Amino acid sequence: MSMDLHSQDAIDQLQALIQKVVDKDPFLQTTFQNVHQGYVTQNLTRFLKARDWDPSKAYQMLLDCLNWRVQNQIDNILSKPILPADLYRTIRDSQLIGVSGYTREGLPVFAIGAGLSTFDKASVHYYVQSHIQINEYRDRVVLPSASKKHGRPITTCVKVLDMTGLKLSALNKIKLLTIISSIDDQNYPEKSHTYYIVNAPYVFSACWKVVKPLLQERTRRKVQVLPGCGRDELLKIMDYPSLPHFCRKEGSGSSRHLEGGNKNCYSLDHPFHQQLYNYINQQARLHEVVAPIKQGSFHVEFPEPPDVDTRIAKTIESEFDGLTLNGDKEQLNNCTGRQA
Repeated sequence: MSMDLHSQDAIDQLQALIQKVVDKDPFLQTTFQNVHQGYVTQNLTRFLKARDWDPSKAYQMLLDCLNWRVQNQIDNILSKPILPADLYRTIRDSQLIGVSGYTREGLPVFAIGAGLSTFDKASVHYYVQSHIQINEYRDRVVLPSASKKHGRPITTCVKVLDMTGLKLSALNKIKLLTIISSIDDQNYPEKSHTYYIVNAPYVFSACWKVVKPLLQERTRRKVQVLPGCGRDELLKIMDYPSLPHFCRKEGSGSSRHLEGGNKNCYSLDHPFHQQLYNYINQQARLHEVVAPIKQGSFHVEFPEPPDVDTRIAKTIESEFDGLTLNGDKEQLNNCTGRQA
């Protein structure tokens, strides 16, 4: 009971602090509304959780987030299509992410091809733009729609990370992944309810042992490494049609072309990506009156990665170096096809 009173007191303090600022600035007020989508308490709670329920630290984090959004025009990013369409398709083919369905509680299921994403078909700016667009579409369209359907606030999702194909060459992606992770940590905190790791090869298992102690306890509690493709465990929280395609049978693995476009949730042909793509293009046409659509990436200022992200990246790098120095590189690459 005392914890509930303490939590409510922290929420009240944070709300009073942030309201004082946004009431004076229409830009901050608008972007704050885009963040909370009418669920003010739930969103204040996210920032408080991220700062261990310290109202002053949560206030600074939220204020920094709102300023970042205004300075980088994040509120308009859903009206900035990545053009031409062929470029967007190659980004989808190399940044593997999609929504496969919903849990029985109504949380969107985001499938992520962590092992097979190459991030090598466009500049960093395009991948960051695409990532933020998916975040914003989730927060402004997908989650509000789920909340309306279920008649209660749904403000988080679950993520299923497929580690199939993870190799030592993943080191090349650490810089970009650290940028994306920093954007999420600083501006979209506590949006993931649980992270499920599936199809984990030896490389992941080796790194997880050294990275796990560096993570905050609240993050560690959210990560579940499932055996094999995770099908049986995931079926406890979602129905079969919502399973990501790489979880549907043992040894199925993750392939960009494993099944037809409607089944492979990474594909631009999947209903989620079609809806997202059409939504962005529709928003672009609405804004066309003000400013013509331009080709080129939508540049977003990258935040400085927090110390913990930098330490994790360096730890993974040194761990891979150590494994390679020990003559295990060939063994590790052979192991990436095997499930842990």
